[in-house]
Amino acid sequence: MDKLNSLVAKAKQSSFYMWVLNMVLLKTVPFNKPHAIKVIHIGDNELTMRVKNTKPNQNHIRGIHACLLATLCEYVSGLSLLLHFSAKDYRIILKTIHMTYHYQAKTAVYVTFKITKEQIENEILGPLKTQDAIFKEFTVEVYDEDKNHICTGLINWQIKSWNKVKMKV
Repeated sequence: MDKLNSLVAKAKQSSFYMWVLNMVLLKTVPFNKPHAIKVIHIGDNELTMRVKNTKPNQNHIRGIHACLLATLCEYVSGLSLLLHFSAKDYRIILKTIHMTYHYQAKTAVYVTFKITKEQIENEILGPLKTQDAIFKEFTVEVYDEDKNHICTGLINWQIKSWNKVKMKV
């Protein structure tokens, strides 16, 4: 994860390293490769991703497929969490995802996820000092190029210290 954080720090300042980051993400998350999900902006407390309306991303009426929109909400929130604490120390697993669709996505869509270091400390790491695991739900909103609100995802993550994870042998 230190390599990921180092690459993200470089990508904040460099379009070349942003390209490298996107190539690394496409290789490490092969499920997303055909959809060409791209990180387009990295801020101190936010991450923005984009998906284009291309043939592999379309449903039967040529809009962006609902499942891809759900994947986008999961991806941006999960990656953002991983950038705030080490995956060597904590395991995150998707518990539930609930989507509400508002408008048909006929153009590229964008999603920005914001979370501060204070929120991570107070709402996740602090409670994990006294609990084995926590469940944290995040609201993620997707918009298209024309600023239409496409969908809202409620993404519920289970976050647990690896030393509390019980594995089958």
